[in-house]
Amino acid sequence: MFAVVRTGGKQYRVAPGDKIVVEKVDGNAGDRITLGDVLLAGDGGSLKSTSGLTVAAEIVAQAKADKVTVFKKRRRHNYRRKKGHRQQHTILKIVAIGDHKEQKKAAPKAESAPAKPADAAPAKENKPKAVADAQKSSDVAGTPTENPAPADKKAANAPKGAAKKAAPAKAKAESGSTKNAAPAKGAKKAPKGK
Repeated sequence: MFAVVRTGGKQYRVAPGDKIVVEKVDGNAGDRITLGDVLLAGDGGSLKSTSGLTVAAEIVAQAKADKVTVFKKRRRHNYRRKKGHRQQHTILKIVAIGDHKEQKKAAPKAESAPAKPADAAPAKENKPKAVADAQKSSDVAGTPTENPAPADKKAANAPKGAAKKAAPAKAKAESGSTKNAAPAKGAKKAPKGK
């Protein structure tokens, strides 16, 4: 069952169990409210009558949006005004639409894995935390692959036995120059040795 409700001058498509962010509604966290302005209701592909239909919701939290900077300027008139604004929002959880309540999702069944010997210690893998968390999640369809490219391209192209050469040090200017000054005229560059 779904419904389209209007609150705060905006329309939202909701279903039982959904969380939505709407314009500020009076109340504290945990309070129950009803949204009576139902524009459309349906179940699957068929539409239902909206007369007398209400949507029950629970206030999760009162929050504020990100800051928006309002800056006005009129050039050549020494006119600048800067203000900030944070819109207040209410986070709602839809509890029921009419007499249709949220259905509890069944816990996913654990697949039976082959038993491991007790004396074998599990091998510790050095994976990033985000990759390990993503693999634990049941929402992930596939498993991520490791990047086969080495981090250092120069090391990959060099022969295996070759040692890394140190980069030649840059020659310092003879006189202490300032940030925007031209280099000294008498300074000679170090010859490039190969």
